[in-house]
Amino acid sequence: MKFYEVNEPYLALIKTHNIERAMKIYNNGVTGDEEKVLAESIKEVPALYAAVRYSRTVGEDGKTIPFEEVLDDLMSEEEMILEIDGSLL
Repeated sequence: MKFYEVNEPYLALIKTHNIERAMKIYNNGVTGDEEKVLAESIKEVPALYAAVRYSRTVGEDGKTIPFEEVLDDLMSEEEMILEIDGSLL
């Protein structure tokens, strides 16, 4: 798995197989706009960067995500949005 970060128009950290899938997941799960192109707003980030960033994410309860959940999510083969702009929640 690879990790991708998007900063505009909304912050997101995505775990997926390639940049094309990351754009599709972002467009469908964050913006709701399947046609949006993010080529300049999305970049691959190192796994260690993604792990640290995700481990500091605050959940819906206002607390950081439990360590075990962070590890499970990072190690799984499931594509997912790890972090999303708080203004969208």
